[in-house]
Amino acid sequence: MDTRVAVMSVIVENGETVQQLNSILHEYGEYIIGRMGIPYRKRKINIISIALDAPQNTISALSGKIGNLPGVSVKTAYSSVTSHDE
Repeated sequence: MDTRVAVMSVIVENGETVQQLNSILHEYGEYIIGRMGIPYRKRKINIISIALDAPQNTISALSGKIGNLPGVSVKTAYSSVTSHDE
């Protein structure tokens, strides 16, 4: 199956969704290369960056689930780097 490298940027404005977000990320853990979270206390938001290596449809599904959480926005940047994993 072809996989792509991507970076997902997430901004959490509603702290009540953090547990749901972490649950979703745990569900997709096998595809996550790494993640970095930055609490921006001055603005009362959290900024999260997630590096992924996954099939295109998996990245899209993850982005959709995260984007459906209230008070959470997500954008994904895709690399042209692909691989064929068996």
